[in-house]
Amino acid sequence: MQNTARATRGMVTAPHHLASEAGLRVLREGGNAIEAAVAIAATLTVVYPHMNALGGDNFWLLHGPGGRVSAIDACGAAAGLADGDFFRNQGLDAIPSRGPLAALTMAGAASGMARALEEAARWGGRLPLSRLFEDAIFHAESGTPAAETLAGNAAAKAGELRDVPGFAGVYLTEGQPPKTGEIVKQPRLAHSFRRLAEDGLDSFYRGEMARSMAADLERVGSPIRAADFARHRSLDVTPLTLNLRGHTLYNMPPPTQGLAALIILGIYDRLGITAPETTGFVHGIVEATKQAFRIRDAHVCDPAYMRDPAETWLAPARLDAMAAAIDPDRAAPWPHPSQQGDTVWFGAVDGAGRAVSAIQSIYWEFGSGVVLEESGLTWQNRGTSFSLAPGHHNALMPHHRPFHTIQPALAHLADGRVMPWGTMGGEGQPQTQAMIFARHVLHGMDLQKAVSAPRWLLGRTWGAETTTLKLENRIEPGVLDGLRRAGHAVEVLGGHEEMMGHAGALVWHPGGLIEGASDPRSDGAAIGF
Repeated sequence: MQNTARATRGMVTAPHHLASEAGLRVLREGGNAIEAAVAIAATLTVVYPHMNALGGDNFWLLHGPGGRVSAIDACGAAAGLADGDFFRNQGLDAIPSRGPLAALTMAGAASGMARALEEAARWGGRLPLSRLFEDAIFHAESGTPAAETLAGNAAAKAGELRDVPGFAGVYLTEGQPPKTGEIVKQPRLAHSFRRLAEDGLDSFYRGEMARSMAADLERVGSPIRAADFARHRSLDVTPLTLNLRGHTLYNMPPPTQGLAALIILGIYDRLGITAPETTGFVHGIVEATKQAFRIRDAHVCDPAYMRDPAETWLAPARLDAMAAAIDPDRAAPWPHPSQQGDTVWFGAVDGAGRAVSAIQSIYWEFGSGVVLEESGLTWQNRGTSFSLAPGHHNALMPHHRPFHTIQPALAHLADGRVMPWGTMGGEGQPQTQAMIFARHVLHGMDLQKAVSAPRWLLGRTWGAETTTLKLENRIEPGVLDGLRRAGHAVEVLGGHEEMMGHAGALVWHPGGLIEGASDPRSDGAAIGF
């Protein structure tokens, strides 16, 4: 098990060590936490391309001077041509999960970087895009060894994606996916980063690059057009907050599932559990997850179409009622519909205590699978989360923003510390966020141990066929027996399962110490100086 990383001048954590190194280099050169995070975000699209891309979305929580926390929603909306009739007229009763018809929402990631860098300038940021994209360009052009998770996912998905336009040209060599350690080069992506550095990130939506991408998408059969690029803007939003034992927790509002993450912790705190790694600890978070997911699945969508504002579900009376509905000895009925997801979370803290918690995604592994011919961008399939059922709260409509599983987390702790943390993993994200916070903050576990400790996942995700309570086999046998007696459908997996997510966390102390943790389930690192 790794030891918690410690530093005083700056620290980053990301699920791939090359991305962490890109961010640390920026901090060493005097860049601030946002500038480091943008360098990480760009590099991750190259070294972890199966999990995120410039053709995807991102969300940001920024802890700035004076302790103010702001949020950026860089979620792309459905194309103007995308509605139920668009698919029904092609004989479809569901949105395809792969291919050009799955590439139906705008990519917001570049706009999220652009808006974050506007804030970075207010924090004294001075580094140009050419410097922030330097590592991404180098690794895309020179190539990087395929991480085990990239090789594994490429092998697992090659059958369904090899005929998707552009996929084979990047991710297959002579028809075969890369083996672990095999060098993967992406020269067209390197060129795209250079163009963006020269022309500015707005050119992604309203420049020559936008026109190129729109033409490529239309050519392969996507409903996205140049007008969809031109209308896109990132949004400044108010983060959701939850006060818990003197700590203030922040998460993203809808269309993300950030609400679910806060509900889980709000309920868990009311259950009176005094120790982690017990049957009660696991049972409590699992049952709180069921309550939160019922609310999420019935209500969370584009906030413009929600009946009740998200924050009303965090009212103490509602959390009290949900906690009271939990039987401490018996599991509530399950299953419930679940969501897949492939994502990267990353964080940065600089010596001034300014912090970033950010998350970036293309939804499923390799998103839609479409790789654009000129730019080399992989496009997301986030629009598959829409429903074609008339009247559904997450119904597909032109310019409607889709439900998002991804959400970064950040907390002001009662003793003055600042904690950005998060994870990838679709359905598992709010569950893992709750585990890490409860272990480290509520129960005093070392930060790295809180990230590395055995995890579980309620639901079906990452292509699994069963909707069970999946647990890593490092959980104590007595805890497993207790969960079975309570009626949980227990499924025991390996010791460090990728489906449990690639988590990370940073903690800034008022005295200047910074702690960081990276997930042993990933290829990442928490590093500082």
